[in-house]
Amino acid sequence: MDPKTIVQMKKALEDEHIRLVAELKQIARPGAAPGEWEVAYPQFEAVETGSHSAQDEEADEVEEYEVRLATEQSLENRLLEVTHALERMTSGTYGVCLTCHKPIPPARLQANPAAAYDMDHEGQNA
Repeated sequence: MDPKTIVQMKKALEDEHIRLVAELKQIARPGAAPGEWEVAYPQFEAVETGSHSAQDEEADEVEEYEVRLATEQSLENRLLEVTHALERMTSGTYGVCLTCHKPIPPARLQANPAAAYDMDHEGQNA
């Protein structure tokens, strides 16, 4: 892969990394282990306990937590992919399929700069 393309891909990955971290910070906080995030449980305005509206409020909090949890997992997974791609750039293995060790087509990397596998091996490693 030519150096100009590597620079473009690195910039795209770094920009995506920044965006993903910013999105994660809106719904979660960094976990104890590197790369892990913990979803913040939503706290809506306090409502009188025992009332019907308090039960609705609790249900809304649980529903919002479930949405946040799913979003956090998706963002965390993508952040991990981006981080690994940046590490592969540093080690000199970026743009090479982790399974067959053949170059990943540039069009695939343009579509997904964090791709670690060519299309033949993507589904086998998901």
